[in-house]
Amino acid sequence: MHGTVVRREELTPSLVRIVLGGEGLSGFEAPVETDAYVNLAIAPDGAAYGPVFDPAEVRESQPKDMQPARRRYTVRRWDAESGELTLDFVVHGDVGAAGRWAASAEVGDVLVLEGPGAGYRPDSSAAWHLMVGDESALPAIAASLEVLDPSATAVVRLECDGPDHQVPLLSPARLDLAWVHRTAEDPAPLPAAIEALDFPEGRVHAFVHGEADEIRAIRRHLLVERGLTRQDMSCSPYWRRTMTDEAWRAVKRDFVQAMEADAE
Repeated sequence: MHGTVVRREELTPSLVRIVLGGEGLSGFEAPVETDAYVNLAIAPDGAAYGPVFDPAEVRESQPKDMQPARRRYTVRRWDAESGELTLDFVVHGDVGAAGRWAASAEVGDVLVLEGPGAGYRPDSSAAWHLMVGDESALPAIAASLEVLDPSATAVVRLECDGPDHQVPLLSPARLDLAWVHRTAEDPAPLPAAIEALDFPEGRVHAFVHGEADEIRAIRRHLLVERGLTRQDMSCSPYWRRTMTDEAWRAVKRDFVQAMEADAE
């Protein structure tokens, strides 16, 4: 499956929105979950194949340095009527295969993808919702807020580099939203922001995704100090500060295993 870039928009200095369309998305069906994702396959510079290719076939036929980078990205929106798929990319110059592709993408460019898959959707039986993350979790949080019932309550804490990195978020629910900003003195302020929260009454359903060490600290706090169960939350470390995508992917399994054991 593949999509063709039909629109590109710079939402913030570090967030680029890519809208894909075209016949290559025929048959795409988004799950009901709000953290639906697709697996992207991005060919390296100089690849002798593409722009449309079969990732499995390329893995079998090409040397390692010519195989596509594989990245998982949240579906920000799927418009079945127009056949358009919206993905938001965090970009940091030339860092990261997907961000680098999005930074230079133009209308008409092709992106190969597989999926979709999914996991979390806000539990309508919960008394309230806690959504925590950074730019990498923003698409899933934004999509989740949009499906909440007007009677629901959502407490959202998001981390970014400053006011010009914030984006508007809308929800029919009662929304308690605050952004926390990284500084040179405190590059990871999100755990402290969660520890300072006054929790509403009742069972919470939590979505906690973002930078690995911050997410691990928040998860431990929610389980040990706040009494949540593992079933009360969707929790995943998407990336790790000071590590490239490739380095993080190499150690992520061990990190998650250690994180799972924190509250045992």
